[in-house]
Amino acid sequence: MILFEAKDVTKRFATQTALDGVSVSVPEQSIYGLLGPNGAGKTTLIRIINQITAPDSGELFLNGRPMRQEDVNIIGYLPEERGLYKKMKVGEQALYLAQLKGLNHSEAMRRLKYWFKKLDIIDWWDKKVEELSKGMQQKVQFVTTVLHEPRLLIFDEPFTGFDPINVKQIKEEILFLRERGATIIFSTHNMSSVEELCDNITLINKAHTILEGSVEKIRHEWAGNEFEIVFAGEVTPSPNGHFTVLSSAFDEGKSKVLVKAAEPVDNNAILSAMTAAGTVLSFNPALPSMNEIFIRVVETKNRESAKN
Repeated sequence: MILFEAKDVTKRFATQTALDGVSVSVPEQSIYGLLGPNGAGKTTLIRIINQITAPDSGELFLNGRPMRQEDVNIIGYLPEERGLYKKMKVGEQALYLAQLKGLNHSEAMRRLKYWFKKLDIIDWWDKKVEELSKGMQQKVQFVTTVLHEPRLLIFDEPFTGFDPINVKQIKEEILFLRERGATIIFSTHNMSSVEELCDNITLINKAHTILEGSVEKIRHEWAGNEFEIVFAGEVTPSPNGHFTVLSSAFDEGKSKVLVKAAEPVDNNAILSAMTAAGTVLSFNPALPSMNEIFIRVVETKNRESAKN
């Protein structure tokens, strides 16, 4: 089931077009990556979803019906620009923001204590926000974003300011929220996080959608003629007319070999040569990373635009 859908959304600011007919379809209880270079239009789309600004044309749907103003009450939004009041105490501010989300005092306190303990920030309750590091402030704002248990969560660069340990913790919490039923739109430049977290993505460049689909399907579609073979023992196959060896590494009793197939690709001929060289434990396409795909797609589209 699709929880959120944007159809042919266009938004212009003076002479600049921020979005030009962009469509997004986000399945329920999924993590959806909204990707693109700086200035591509991602933040504009996020602001439109949050009804901070309105599209010039296009439609937004929630649960199959047109979105209404009151739907912002079931959205949790963590913006890239942080918005905590620096002179207020952490607990006082978190409680204030929770009550703005519609929680009464006792329920807000119960949930805040749960999350503060879970993220190991309970000792910060009486500190002023300005006393906290950027990463610590980010944790507090993460809590205030998820506290009212919104059905749709929107995270815009949620890992900014975090060290690797805290990045890992917040990733685990995002997965936990999905398991509990939340649908998540996730905007980031960190492509390794996309591979770890996202089920589907849309890549926007210069106001247009240039790539969309499931992460797994996209990686397979963009795979080249390269294969990764794992052998038992130390093995380096001899190249022939069907492939060349790009790299070979031996570790812990296994050899990992990367080969590039010749055109046209004959998988059977390559596999036959591998089994003749040694005991094959696995034979798989070498899938490109989302970072590699991101760069290739954007650069290709930019070259095409420059020609036109």
